[in-house]
Amino acid sequence: MSDNKIKVTLVKSVIGTKQSHRATVRGLGLRRINHTVELADTPEVRGMIHKVFYLLKCEG
Repeated sequence: MSDNKIKVTLVKSVIGTKQSHRATVRGLGLRRINHTVELADTPEVRGMIHKVFYLLKCEG
């Protein structure tokens, strides 16, 4: 297994979004706007990112 990482930044507020989308953002470890986390590049993480792509900015 490779050590690939994805940098994910929350760029839009979760106010007014579905409850499940808020839970997904929190599950990714993001707490506030412009907060960035580095996550392992796995299918599970990619699925979570895909679900809330409109709130995030991704690199790598």
